Amino acid sequence: MPPWLDSFFQISQRGSTLAREARGGLATFFTMAYILVLNPIILGGAKDINGDQLSLPQLVTVTALVAAVMTVLMGITANLPLALAAGLGINALVAFQLAPRMSWEDAMGLVVIEGLILCALSATGLREAVMNAIPMPLKMAISVGIGLFIALIGFVDAGFTVGLAGSPPLSLGGTGELTGWPALVFCLGVLLTLALLARRVKGAILISIVSTTVLAIIINAVADIADEDWGLTAPRMPDDVVATPDFGLLGNFSLFGAFGEVGAVTVVLLVFTLFLTDFFDTMGTAVGVTNEAGLLDERGRVPRLGRLLFTDGLAAAAGGAASASSNTSYIESAAGVGEGARTGFANLVTGGLFAVSLFLAPLAAVVPSQAAAPALVAVGFLMMTQVGRIDWADSAVAIPAFVTIVVMPFTYSITNGIGAGFIAYVVLAAVLGRARSVSWLLWVASALFVVYFAIDPVEQLFGVD
Repeated sequence: MPPWLDSFFQISQRGSTLAREARGGLATFFTMAYILVLNPIILGGAKDINGDQLSLPQLVTVTALVAAVMTVLMGITANLPLALAAGLGINALVAFQLAPRMSWEDAMGLVVIEGLILCALSATGLREAVMNAIPMPLKMAISVGIGLFIALIGFVDAGFTVGLAGSPPLSLGGTGELTGWPALVFCLGVLLTLALLARRVKGAILISIVSTTVLAIIINAVADIADEDWGLTAPRMPDDVVATPDFGLLGNFSLFGAFGEVGAVTVVLLVFTLFLTDFFDTMGTAVGVTNEAGLLDERGRVPRLGRLLFTDGLAAAAGGAASASSNTSYIESAAGVGEGARTGFANLVTGGLFAVSLFLAPLAAVVPSQAAAPALVAVGFLMMTQVGRIDWADSAVAIPAFVTIVVMPFTYSITNGIGAGFIAYVVLAAVLGRARSVSWLLWVASALFVVYFAIDPVEQLFGVD
């Protein structure tokens, strides 16, 4: 290899080769390429306060574009095999919590603000202080709650679970039983995805999406199925597989529009929730991937952490500016590490493949919800595994963790779950005489969430319409 390339990426110094880095970059891409399908489906399946929906082809374009640029930038600046793309969980929050309250431009503006805050905290060193303020059990509970929330979205999107106006509030298939071919496709997709994960097959989620989509196309061609039975997308091959990227969503954001839509207090809480979700996902992923690669120093510190965190914050802002939702570091990067990646050169390969994906938008419009939703269920399972790290014998942390986990899916709100968990934690700490052990940052956040939950009487108190 060229000496300058070896020196810049420290490939030999870290005991790697160009072949290993390239193989690792390929593995990372194929384990996280599902986001090119899932992100457009999650964001494109929601409506904003005006009833507007984002274009699926445009969402594929911006999802691939931001992932390509930020993954390459992470490789060059931090020299770590840590790829980035639109964050699952964060995009669900944007789609189902922000958009129904405001326009898409305003929602994406909040994502940009959140990303800029992450950059500022990274530049000043305050990001580590904020992380230390949140107790580990609550961090784990937030991940578990988001996992259950994502799984519920998958069940609902596929029509497996249907909300009812009466009692019970949820039902299997709307009538207490599953009917139709689309339901069968979803069930087979879930079984295939979980089986591949159990077998530790690399690219399990992507393989499942592709395989289930092919099955759906065949069934749709043979059976007489109405398009509306499939939901948003009927599985039908497009006339053209390759198309010119549509960059129409780039720059469609408003930094301060949300303040007029929902008010300053709600904006602060929503941005805080975005920040919290993005923040802890990144820290956990960074430590996990670099530890797996053997790159942590003798004190367990991540190399070039400042550059990593700043680039990650920049990716969040870039995702909002492109209407792709916040981009964040991906734990799937561990797949590339498992294939030998140890440097940022692997990111050049992963980012290059995302750039090629810019021209494959028509393929995303083929995937029905029944083929993509099993991946949401699988991701829910993966996030649920964090539950074992919570000390359920200690009521002071177990009860807030439980509240966090159940409130998210039961109220269909990530924000509500985090807020309820924070409040429960500080109240129990005070009751049990542990108030001094709680960081003042957590007390402030809990106070804000009290205002959030009591927003209606607060608005009445101050005469807000």
